[in-house]
Amino acid sequence: MQATDNLDQPLGVRALSKLKWRCRRGLLENDLFIARFFERHESSLTVGQAQAMEALMDLSDHDLLDLLLRRKEPEPALAGPDVVDLLHLLRV
Repeated sequence: MQATDNLDQPLGVRALSKLKWRCRRGLLENDLFIARFFERHESSLTVGQAQAMEALMDLSDHDLLDLLLRRKEPEPALAGPDVVDLLHLLRV
């Protein structure tokens, strides 16, 4: 876990590569959302956004898809500001 003052630091190349590997999903629909997100934002990802993505990747494929399609909102334990902001970026 990174210190809170490092959350706005850019994500390094190696960490980005690991994150992309971690984000591979079983449902094509999730992969499409995630691939589009990386196409648009990978050059500007921060450590905090990567941590938020890791939290989302701990969800089941169906729960993640429900969040991406706005069928539901994240549970309070998951709904920190970084996760909510990242969900917004994934959804647009």
